[in-house]
Amino acid sequence: MAVFPDGEYGKHAVTHYTVLERFGYVTLVECRLETGRTHQIRAHMKYLGHPLFNDETYGGDKILKGTTFTKYKHFIENCFTICPRHALHAKSLGFVHPTTGKELFFDSELPADMQALLAKWKVYGNAVNLKGDSAEEEE
Repeated sequence: MAVFPDGEYGKHAVTHYTVLERFGYVTLVECRLETGRTHQIRAHMKYLGHPLFNDETYGGDKILKGTTFTKYKHFIENCFTICPRHALHAKSLGFVHPTTGKELFFDSELPADMQALLAKWKVYGNAVNLKGDSAEEEE
């Protein structure tokens, strides 16, 4: 899947996003979709230069920003181990049932692996804010 300017190929897709928190080189965002296209969030975030963490299809499994120091690479590898999947979670979903016409809504708490990942990035983000961009986490 890919993003194309209006009028070129593809289908219309709209994703609104809000930055919730920044952790150094990683940012927690909330996405609200107007449309429901395949890989919509993943494709739009890659297009913006911010692929989902640990998304190998769209480049989120690589260190795109930050230092190239071994300690930082080790930190990232530990993060991939903590959350060995895309860092993507549907907090809430809602839709109108196609047969009954009833509005359905589902809510789900953040899974434990993503909570652990965010906790690790919060520690790192605080270190970056205190020491500057060259900060590295102490294990």
